Amino acid sequence: MNLLKKAENMALKQISSNKCFEGFQKVFEHDSVELKCKMRFGIYLPPKAEIGKCPVLYWLSGLTCTEQNFITKSGFHQAASEHGLIVVAPDTSPRGCNIEGEDESWDFGTGAGFYVDATEEPWKTNYRMYSYIKDELPKLIKANFPADSERMSIFGHSMGGHGALILALKNPGKYKSVSAFAPICNPVQCPWGKKAFGGYLGSDLTQWEAYDATHLVKSYPDSHLDILIDQGKDDQFLSAGQLLPDNFIAACTERKIPVVFRLQQGYDHSYFFIATFVNDHIRHHAKYLNA
Repeated sequence: MNLLKKAENMALKQISSNKCFEGFQKVFEHDSVELKCKMRFGIYLPPKAEIGKCPVLYWLSGLTCTEQNFITKSGFHQAASEHGLIVVAPDTSPRGCNIEGEDESWDFGTGAGFYVDATEEPWKTNYRMYSYIKDELPKLIKANFPADSERMSIFGHSMGGHGALILALKNPGKYKSVSAFAPICNPVQCPWGKKAFGGYLGSDLTQWEAYDATHLVKSYPDSHLDILIDQGKDDQFLSAGQLLPDNFIAACTERKIPVVFRLQQGYDHSYFFIATFVNDHIRHHAKYLNA
């Protein structure tokens, strides 16, 4: 085990470390087995991590983001420090895989992994973000940091909100809680989802539905999942029909799955919106992670 731990440790290269609210915000790079490329993730280690294991909250970012957006713009650190949560923020896709077309558009390919395991050429070798977030990253975190792997939760924004919802819904019991900011709730019905799923998953719609929160919630086995969603009322992507939260809420209501949906007057899709309500989300997760 010690040798393995050493190997895992050696495999992590620290890119940066900054003291923040008595803890440390760090960024690491590693060679991903799932994605077959170098990947970076941000990790905030609260002061409590100096003395014992802490629960882990995973953040999934949206289209075009790297690990940097959340750790520099959301202002989550103070609440994470106070509640003693390790917060992990991975990148949103493989990078530099030299796949033809990977950098052609902002909503597909680089920066747009959509948290699925691609089945189509030329994407299926590298674009395995679902398995990376579900399996590889938590194992890496457990092996290298004082993380209590029995206590995990997940949240995200936009494409990452979609990612958080599907990971929680596809893996009952794995995450203690889930929340999202302006999630893409019904990707099989929206332009972003159709483009991404068509490219990564091909033409079989049942494959698409396996990564669609509105479809997944219909067969979720029980009601033990307390979902919090914040949505800006002035979000340009809400009015453009990309997010479709009403479809998800209707499906949750039908299945009697508790969801708190807050439509926030005047807010848009940006990190200013996230920064305003991120403390509420950290508290939501802390309630379950520290129970």
